[in-house]
Amino acid sequence: MTPNDLLTSLRPLLAAECAAEAPAAGVEAADLEQGVWVRLLSEGRHGPSAIGRGRGAAARLRAAVRAEARAARRRARREVPYDPTGVEPPQPAPSRDGSRVEQEVLAAETGRELRAAVRRLPGRCPRLLSALLSGSDPTYREIAGELGISQGSLGPVRSRCLGCLRRMLMAEVAAPERGGKER
Repeated sequence: MTPNDLLTSLRPLLAAECAAEAPAAGVEAADLEQGVWVRLLSEGRHGPSAIGRGRGAAARLRAAVRAEARAARRRARREVPYDPTGVEPPQPAPSRDGSRVEQEVLAAETGRELRAAVRRLPGRCPRLLSALLSGSDPTYREIAGELGISQGSLGPVRSRCLGCLRRMLMAEVAAPERGGKER
């Protein structure tokens, strides 16, 4: 079997596997397919014959599709969309069906849940984060004076408190990934 015959025979299997994995990976099937070919051809072995023949070729192809889909999911979690304008999207106009009211209610509920979570934090974290969330927008100097700590230690303490809050909310909201790691 020539390399071209091998590619031709595996193409339908690759297309089907990519079509099945692409929605969960958050990518287009064609992009996933292209990534799989690049992965297979750049694994250190050169040419289509590196894939192999027979049942082993199909298994390697499926494994490569799944590996590329996992990599795409990891990239999607890390990537942040770039907005060149830096402008906030316009808020939708109030509609007659009350969807704007629903958004406001959900935002208020989220704020209440956040403040309740902040109150459950240990040590001086509740006072510090409450001051940072304050509507009066105090400066670091004012917060440090109110809490009786140095202005220089405010940043590290804030970082530790936010980390604690993040871990607490992740435990409440999302189940840990495989292996017990948080996202």
